[in-house]
Amino acid sequence: MDMIENGLTFPPAQRVAGTARLACDRNGGRTRLRRLYQDGSAKIRMPAVSADPLEAVLINTAGGLTGGDRLGWDIDVGAGACATITTQACEKIYRAAADRAEVRVKLTVGAGGRIAWLPQETIVFDRSAFARRLDLELAAGAEALVLEATVFGRLAMGERAAHGNFHDRWRVSQDGALVHAEDFRIGPDIAAILGGSAVAGGAIALATVLMISPRVEALLDPAREIIGGQGDASVWSVKKSGKLLARLFAEDGYQLRKRLVPLVELLNGRAGLPKLWSL
Repeated sequence: MDMIENGLTFPPAQRVAGTARLACDRNGGRTRLRRLYQDGSAKIRMPAVSADPLEAVLINTAGGLTGGDRLGWDIDVGAGACATITTQACEKIYRAAADRAEVRVKLTVGAGGRIAWLPQETIVFDRSAFARRLDLELAAGAEALVLEATVFGRLAMGERAAHGNFHDRWRVSQDGALVHAEDFRIGPDIAAILGGSAVAGGAIALATVLMISPRVEALLDPAREIIGGQGDASVWSVKKSGKLLARLFAEDGYQLRKRLVPLVELLNGRAGLPKLWSL
C-alpha cells in the first residue's frame, strides 16, 4: 500500500535484502575457495594473496542499513584451512522510520582451522534500530579471532547517536560446548547510558575482541599494554584451549582504531591486518 502524507502519494520503501555464503578448504598446501554464493546486496570479493590466509571482503552494495533491512553472512572454513574476513568499509546504521535493521553472521571452522572475523567499525546514527546475531561454531583444535567495533555517532561531522536501540548477540561454541555468550543492549537513551561513569564515561566508540586459542595466555600482558587505561582484557581456559576477551572504549572512532590496529596485529600473528585496514 502506498504511503499518503500531506496529500502526496509515495510508493512503499524498497528494503535491503542480501545473503552471501563462502566456503573454503585446505587443498594443495594452502586455503582455496570451495563455494561462493551471493544474493541481493550482499557481495564477497577476494583480493589476490600468495599464501594463507585466504582473505575475503564483504560488501553491502546498499551503502548502509535502516529499519526493515536484512543481511546474512555465512562463512565455512574447512579443517586445516585459514581465512581472514573483513568489510570494504564501515557499515552505517541509519535512522529507522519503522522496524529495525538485522544482520545475521554464521561462522563455522573445522578441526585445526582458523578464522579471523575483522569487519571495520559499525557506525550508528541517531534514532536507528539495529540487531546483529553472531554464531561461531569451532571444531576441536580450531582457533578464532573475532572483533566487533561500534561508533555511536560521528563527532567530526557534528553527529551523535543520542537515541535509538542497538543489540549485539554472540554465541560461540567449541567441540559442541558453549564457550562464550553475551548480549549487549543499549537504548533508547543511548547518550545518557554511555555517559554513565560505570559504562563508558561519555565515550562513544566501543569494541569487543574475542580470541579462542591455546596461545592466549602469552598474549595477555602485551594486549593489556596496547589497550591501556581505556579498557582491559582477561584470559580463561576453555575446552583444552584458551579464551582472551578484551573490551576497549574511546572518545571517537579514530582514537579507538589507533589501539585496535596494533591489537589486531598482535593477536592475528603472521596474518597481521587485512589489506583494507588503515589509520
